[in-house]
Amino acid sequence: MTKFDEATQAIRIDETTYDVCLDPGYSIGGPLNGGYLMAVVLRAVVDDSPFEHPVSTTSQFHRSPAPGPAQVRVERLKAGRTAAFTRATLVQDGVPQIESLVTTATLTGADPVYSDKPGHVMPPLEECVKLPNPKPESNMTLNAQMELSFDPPTIAWLNGGPTGRPESRAYFRMAEPQDPDPFVLALAVDALPPVVFSAGLRGWAPTVDLTWHLRALPAPGLLTLIGGGRLISDGWFDEEVEVWDSAGRLVAQSRQLARVGRG
Repeated sequence: MTKFDEATQAIRIDETTYDVCLDPGYSIGGPLNGGYLMAVVLRAVVDDSPFEHPVSTTSQFHRSPAPGPAQVRVERLKAGRTAAFTRATLVQDGVPQIESLVTTATLTGADPVYSDKPGHVMPPLEECVKLPNPKPESNMTLNAQMELSFDPPTIAWLNGGPTGRPESRAYFRMAEPQDPDPFVLALAVDALPPVVFSAGLRGWAPTVDLTWHLRALPAPGLLTLIGGGRLISDGWFDEEVEVWDSAGRLVAQSRQLARVGRG
């Protein structure tokens, strides 16, 4: 069991409730990363489901849970021959923090009938760059859990040269050797810096609603994250991320609605 497996572990205590412990190692300067929190919820949902894989997840982030004990409450809405539908709530100190609707099914790894290609070709890994290590007082512990190597133009905002477009692109893998699985993909779809940074905006950009789809089981190796946005307006922005595996297959897609950075 890897550190990530332990950090997302869900222990069943009755028919509808799982105990979890939210790990402080997935902090983004105070709040915990939304992808990590979804992975915690999905551990409980998949354990309760007759099917193996979370093929569609929609989560609304009502609050920012703190590291420490919490619970996931599951309500199976319907289970058919090929899919099951579950409502899951992450609760801390009796207060709902995140509400999720999850569809589970079992993917077989069959060859696709049709597969698109990435809309952007990444440079070789050796030409990509990493973010500088955060200052200890920043409480950005998430960086230590994963390795991101960025397409250089998409982090030019670090040196005052944003591209002017909401975009972010990087290679991704866990810091501890681990083949990607659906729970790692839940983290990956929310692992990039907010795409509005590249448009010249800064600050904590809290996710309000995030939907992601598991499209295929990923091959071992590096993942490629391609992120972009369509509109920044009235204090809101959207962010879409595609995740491609080392075999060149589209394995996950996400779209989130978030608030423009706050201080």
